[in-house]
Amino acid sequence: MSEKRPLTRAEMVRLRRQREIARQMERAAREATRPAPPIAVRATPFESRLKRKPRARSARRRFQIAFPAPQEAIRSIHLPRLQPGWRWLSFVLVVLLGALIYLAFTRPEFRVNQVQIIGNQVLSAEEINVLLNVVGQPVFMLSPSDLETRLRLNYPELLSVEVAVSLPNLVSVRVFERKPFIRWEQGGGYTWIAEDGVAFRPRGEMPGLISVLAFSAPPKLESSSDPLSPTPFLSSEMIQTLKELAKYVPPGEVILYEEGFGFGWNDPRGWRVYFGTGVNDIELKMRVYEAMVNSLSQRGIRPALINVTYPTAPYYRLNQ
Repeated sequence: MSEKRPLTRAEMVRLRRQREIARQMERAAREATRPAPPIAVRATPFESRLKRKPRARSARRRFQIAFPAPQEAIRSIHLPRLQPGWRWLSFVLVVLLGALIYLAFTRPEFRVNQVQIIGNQVLSAEEINVLLNVVGQPVFMLSPSDLETRLRLNYPELLSVEVAVSLPNLVSVRVFERKPFIRWEQGGGYTWIAEDGVAFRPRGEMPGLISVLAFSAPPKLESSSDPLSPTPFLSSEMIQTLKELAKYVPPGEVILYEEGFGFGWNDPRGWRVYFGTGVNDIELKMRVYEAMVNSLSQRGIRPALINVTYPTAPYYRLNQ
């Protein structure tokens, strides 16, 4: 009887591999003989009423072989099912609106290329365009009320303004201007004044205006209740007085204004006359003035100044 020798390391490894292979084969055989779980098929109401013929069994035999695999390798894959709903509709609407807004702000067809100005006679179209500064801007960014306010605050000669903005890039401005009525000269410069007493920058010379040479500024007036309307330079009473006095001014003379004396002029006969600023009794003042001039001439008096601001108490001054 031979003596049993110990196994070498290589023989022990081979023996361990053979045992592992035998255990895997036994496990595979058990998995193959396990019956498959039943599959439940839900029949529709229409199919349940139909008589189905029994299916002929196939002559072939089916085998199920299960290979051992780690549980980590078995994963279920679920694909998301796309179902249209309010979220998808909202997403599509947001994308469309974003594209429309982008096109509206970038396409040249929606940018202002010119401004149509109607009704201007004193102001030039270039002045209005420079102030508005809307050429090249998207039409959606323009506010008609803001443009109207900007024009009225910068140009007191504008009585009212109407701005209309329409697609694709149309901007129209209709202005109603104050017409100059008085040419007021004071301190080496002059300004134009409308019939409502508002003063504004003159643009050249215009014939037919009532010329006034002022040695002092008129009384300041209270601001208008409308924040867009400028404060009048002359009161309505002074405007009416100038209208009446303009009928009696000697040819070639201008109306004078001086604080404390009011309106008057230099009489060609060699003196200065003042009639105040009140519009009442202009005709009476003129009759009193002519009667006073005749009386002084008969007495050989040559005055330097005659004041008939108050027709019931006129007076004159002599040269000193």
